Amino acid sequence: MSSAGNNVAAAAALVPPADALAWKSPVSPWLISLTVMLATFMEVLDTSIANVSLPNIAGNLSAGIDESTWVLTSYLVSNAIILPLAGWFASLFGRKRFFMICVGVFVVSSFLCGFAPSLRWLVIFRILQGAGGGSMQPLAQAILVESFPKEKRGMGMAVYAMGVVVAPIVGPTVGGWITDNYSWRWIFFINIPIGALSLLMTSMLIHEPPYLHRRKFGTFRIDWLGLGLLSVGLGALQIVLDKGQREDWLASHMIVSLMVVSGVCLLGGFLWELRQKEPVVDVHLLKERNFLIAVIIMFVLGIVLYGSTAILPIFMQTLLGYTAMLSGLVLSPGGLFTLLMLPLVGKLLGRFEARWLVIVGILAVSTSLVMMSRYSIYVDFWSPAIARMVQGVGLAFLFVPINTMAFYFVAKERTNYASGLINLARNIGGSVGIAGVATLLARNSQIHQANLVGNLNPYSDAFRVAQQQATALMTARGYAPVVADQAGAGMLYGLMSRQAAMLAFVDIFQILAVALFVMIPLTFLMKRVKPGGGPSLAH
Repeated sequence: MSSAGNNVAAAAALVPPADALAWKSPVSPWLISLTVMLATFMEVLDTSIANVSLPNIAGNLSAGIDESTWVLTSYLVSNAIILPLAGWFASLFGRKRFFMICVGVFVVSSFLCGFAPSLRWLVIFRILQGAGGGSMQPLAQAILVESFPKEKRGMGMAVYAMGVVVAPIVGPTVGGWITDNYSWRWIFFINIPIGALSLLMTSMLIHEPPYLHRRKFGTFRIDWLGLGLLSVGLGALQIVLDKGQREDWLASHMIVSLMVVSGVCLLGGFLWELRQKEPVVDVHLLKERNFLIAVIIMFVLGIVLYGSTAILPIFMQTLLGYTAMLSGLVLSPGGLFTLLMLPLVGKLLGRFEARWLVIVGILAVSTSLVMMSRYSIYVDFWSPAIARMVQGVGLAFLFVPINTMAFYFVAKERTNYASGLINLARNIGGSVGIAGVATLLARNSQIHQANLVGNLNPYSDAFRVAQQQATALMTARGYAPVVADQAGAGMLYGLMSRQAAMLAFVDIFQILAVALFVMIPLTFLMKRVKPGGGPSLAH
């Protein structure tokens, strides 16, 4: 297909058909929002709820901690492969039918995970669960986009955001509470009643728009090459991000090989899909400026959201000595503030241009990360809690307006493909964020420790005074003089190690703050979206 032909096809895809503009669901969009948010919350919650249960799962199934991490990796790999293919599968089976298939597969696989007799079977069932959950987010988002008129779409996105933004925050806390009080198997069993309710509500309330025609196998060619390239590329990328730090990145032949496989397959898949009339992933959508910039910002937002959410519990439990439950209580106010602010943001989108709300959100989240970069090993409970509240407010101002601007110039019949791509960007960003903060924490801690250890020498007056005080403290606790001297030196070395780790955490918070802040100039490259009105091409 010629380049000119591709441009014409891409432009045509952005022009909604007449029946797309006229069609309206007979069901209240708020009931539709509640229906799809229920399934979304269940799926996103499951991406993080198993994290804190890994030691229990490993012990119960007679496996090592390293082996048990495949419980997380298998789900993420399967999820990443399916996510961008949601639009293609929806056109094959019909969107409502495919959405119900996904929820059904997720519920059945959750039941099987709860009864898994061994780690091998649990990993297999988690792959099945990830395949069912991968398409639920983009399908839910596409249903919401078309259920609300453009002037009220922000409020619809706010409801959807409650599931996507809050679930990763409460997931570790809920998972820890269930594991401590019941069994790790119940983190999977709780999906069954939620999924059953979602299926019932979907069958009753969701209607298929007339312009979404279900395609039959005989009516179009299945792009097996594109499907294979993207699946292998995304799967290899997810394994690299999950196992990279553990395998020492470029020092591992396996990681290097997977990097090459991922790069070649993803680049080849992208170029191949550009030339297809009926691609499995509609990469032509990236030619629309607003959508492309929104995908970039959402990728960075995924890095910041998942990276900070992963690193904060480690900081509080390793340096501050908090329990899993107490660290969860520090994180919870942030999720609460996000919930409280989302309806307000939905209303503000009807009055103010979306880009200004995005800028407010970027500034708020960056400010919260700067506040975190000022922590010390003596920080009190409320300092991280307040920083999380500020971050929660910022996330509300980011997620909804970004999605509103992303979908504004995308035709309704292409929202399945568009939502798959933007959700993939956030999820891959999250994987990059988690892998990145883990690597920075390990390596920067070593760098800072190497710099600080030079201060622990007998020629330093400050060290001699500190060692005398530490020795006196150990002597007061009943240690013999020689043992007290050694214990005091050990205590000072431990304090130095904690300070080195603290400096590494500070580095991470500063890097995340800068990474998000530099997204502000990109917002001014987006086409204007008039609040409550039609699109404006001014920029």
